[in-house]
Amino acid sequence: MLAAAFVLLFFASFLLGRFAVAPGTLFRILWDAIREGFCKLFGMQPPVPAYTGQERVVVLNIRLPRVALSALVGAGLSVAGTAYQGMFRNPMVSPDILGASNGAGFGAALGILLSFNYFGVTVSAFVFGVGAVALAWCISRASRMNGTLAMVLAGIVVGSLFSAGTSFIKLVADTEQQLPAITYWLMGSLSSANTRDLQFALIPALVGMVPLFLLRWRINLLTLGEEEARSLGVHTTRLRLVIVICATLITSACVSVSGMIGWVGLVIPHFARMLFGHDYKRLIPASMLLGGSFLMVVDNIARLATAGEVPLGILTSVVGAPVFVWLILRGGADREH
Repeated sequence: MLAAAFVLLFFASFLLGRFAVAPGTLFRILWDAIREGFCKLFGMQPPVPAYTGQERVVVLNIRLPRVALSALVGAGLSVAGTAYQGMFRNPMVSPDILGASNGAGFGAALGILLSFNYFGVTVSAFVFGVGAVALAWCISRASRMNGTLAMVLAGIVVGSLFSAGTSFIKLVADTEQQLPAITYWLMGSLSSANTRDLQFALIPALVGMVPLFLLRWRINLLTLGEEEARSLGVHTTRLRLVIVICATLITSACVSVSGMIGWVGLVIPHFARMLFGHDYKRLIPASMLLGGSFLMVVDNIARLATAGEVPLGILTSVVGAPVFVWLILRGGADREH
């Protein structure tokens, strides 16, 4: 049912917008695009379209990248948050616990300050997001403290440093063009999504999500504790490194194309636990579908509610904060009973 709802939302999102596209026309455009790909591959004559060029541009060049990116970003952030919560054994952990989002924000702000083009800003955000987590990991490995605690503290320190760097860039940026661009990017939006963004984010996100999906049963063992997991034959240090690498690739790829979107990787795993329990064999795929569906709904609201788009980071906070308060209150009531 969850998978069916995800697919229904995905195709329904193509039909929503100020330019109307009939359902039959939508499926013909998508089907013809698939056929054209095969025709080019085998040197055949492409099909003759039975719709206007304007409808094709709206569906393939505007709505397809945006809808696909909203599903990918929502699924990716939710999976990264779920994996981190299992690894750290803490339900309050989010995908930016090790500084990936702050690093990506700094990279984007630096790219805008240096007048990079749109794709250059995206690449800069991705590189600095990965670099921030790599720095936090190196600091934690050099520490004599408990490995998990050292990693969390290192992530907080690195995230604060990159956040301070972003604030400094905003201070010295041009107030006419650069500062508004940096501020809007940091609030998160998919209004500028294009096919190149989708292609850029898809590969690292899949490289991160596929191993987490295949290793999801091992995350169950990490939740038992260090000694118990080792007694069951799990190399905990190696598994944690794999989870950190995968979650970092996912988070950096998602944030680099969407900006900083909060609450998705924190709240969605809790909803998945309410529906499917604490078994990560079900929790990981459930988080993918719930997160993708949630962000598609929020993005549809963002582009339809007002004439000027509301940034996604604002909407996810408005929705996420009250829901999280409700989860906290509900959890307290459950413990009393």
